[in-house]
Amino acid sequence: MAIPFNLTPALPEMTLLVSACVVLIVDLFVPESRRQISYWLTQLGLLATAWFSLYVFHETPVHTFGGTFIADALADLLKFFSCITVILTLLYSRVYLAARGLFRGETFVLMMFSLLGMMVMISAGHFLTLYLGLELMSLSLYAMVALQRDSDVAVEASMKYFVLGALASGLLLYGMSMVYGATGSLDIDRVAVSVFTGNANRTILVFGLVFVVSAIAFKLAAVPYHMWVPDVYEGAPTAVTLFIGSAPELAAFAFAIRLLVGSLAAMWVDWQGMLIVLALLSMIVGNVVAIAQSNVKRMLAYSTIANMGYMLMGFLTANVNGYSAAMFYTLTYVLTTLVGFGIVLLLSRRGFEADQLDDFKGLNQRSPWYALMMLLVMFSLAGIPPTVGFYAKFAVIEAAIDVGLVWLAVIAVLTSLIGAFYYLRIVKLMYFDEAQDQTPLEARFDTRVLLSLNGLALLLFGVFPQQLMGMCVVALTRSY
Repeated sequence: MAIPFNLTPALPEMTLLVSACVVLIVDLFVPESRRQISYWLTQLGLLATAWFSLYVFHETPVHTFGGTFIADALADLLKFFSCITVILTLLYSRVYLAARGLFRGETFVLMMFSLLGMMVMISAGHFLTLYLGLELMSLSLYAMVALQRDSDVAVEASMKYFVLGALASGLLLYGMSMVYGATGSLDIDRVAVSVFTGNANRTILVFGLVFVVSAIAFKLAAVPYHMWVPDVYEGAPTAVTLFIGSAPELAAFAFAIRLLVGSLAAMWVDWQGMLIVLALLSMIVGNVVAIAQSNVKRMLAYSTIANMGYMLMGFLTANVNGYSAAMFYTLTYVLTTLVGFGIVLLLSRRGFEADQLDDFKGLNQRSPWYALMMLLVMFSLAGIPPTVGFYAKFAVIEAAIDVGLVWLAVIAVLTSLIGAFYYLRIVKLMYFDEAQDQTPLEARFDTRVLLSLNGLALLLFGVFPQQLMGMCVVALTRSY
């Protein structure tokens, strides 16, 4: 019997799904002392998925499954980086998870299913496909936050995340229903044509746009939809916090691209004003409130809020240059987050969470190399040259100036200066304060090597950003 669909574009998703099912079944028969088998099967499945993401690389967009699934250069690139991000997350978290009884099949499978939801979102060609991917990702994340069932803080954070996430899903569904009512379709391409030709009911469409942008803002952790971020970052196990703060940001970027650029590009004048407000509030609130934090995870949570505000500035141009600047910002932010939380995981040990600013005191005395890696992270987040964060901020601020938003660019620069205070405060603690804990930092060989390469990449892409920026421009040009 002939296969009714072209399955090749979905090869990465099918590989990941099969891998997750294999790990789920194998883990049932693996004794506690042999959990390494489940771990390495997970890593093998993720590597295979990353390889297939490049193997099926598409020069031109390909639609399958009745147009509900789209495979293009943008999707392939984001899927590849998402897989690499999860691989590194598991590598950095290995010792941490084992010390807390979380090094087991449930953790690995939830991560894989969450990644599967992200990949479905990234390749969504239909509003319902987008919603299904979002829910698959979100439900897995809710469970991961509560993996430490004996931790009241983790369970509370999971419940807050679930309740607010359900509210955001409701906003998205309501917005989608209005888009359907205005255009008569939920297919992203058909909605785009209907809006562009003026056949849609504009009044209903604008109301729907408000709800859709609200859902996007929640997933990007933009103010005023940011309430869940600090509590979830603080309450979740640090390994899960690293996961939440990295790969889902790539999916959230794709979420925004598919909705705003793929279907509602002709309404850019309407959503530009909304994004200006979201970006402005996120930059101000994120940077100002972060100053008052003594918990590193909460500080990095507000840092995420601020950085998503900068990223949104790239969308304001409504052209490929601006979108590529936003994509570059997202990729480099995820790269920076991996190193930052990787160092926090190294400082943590059995029975101790290195989640306070004081835990970084004298880090240079304990390990000059890891102190240097953390310094690169802080410089990159603050936007100090020659780290990649400087070029990323420069690109999105330039995008705002291109559309005449000089005042917003000035505010972005000023809030960056505010942010530099709390980033450089950690540098001061590492290099100028006495260490409270003289315990040597121990890490596995693979973790040391990859964490070091990851940290040096912040410097490399800062000095030579052209290659990565070029990839972003090519991916978006070939997709839109």
